[in-house]
Amino acid sequence: MQSLPFFKALADDTRLQLILLIFAEQELCVCELTQALDLSQPKISRHMAILREQGLLADRRAGKWVFYSLSAKLASWQLTAISDCFENSQHYLAPSRQRLLEMGNRPDRQVLCCP
Repeated sequence: MQSLPFFKALADDTRLQLILLIFAEQELCVCELTQALDLSQPKISRHMAILREQGLLADRRAGKWVFYSLSAKLASWQLTAISDCFENSQHYLAPSRQRLLEMGNRPDRQVLCCP
């Protein structure tokens, strides 16, 4: 991926938060992301589709649920940019991470949001 499409994909506030949360958690489902960002499922799904189309995300289906992680095809410079952004965005992500934490430990989160 070229630099311009990569940075354009992350220029949107919602998409940047999605990427940073997935970076932090390694893998999240749409229900976890809707909880974390306090947005509707269709809005999250639309943004996830853009990130997938740009090659930033990989998805894994488990029944009717879709789990997202960063694409294994990301270049090292892209991972570095995401990592650096994450390290310098703790205040920015704090509300979203708190809402995600309120769902409990990961296995409990999956039971609560993805029965």
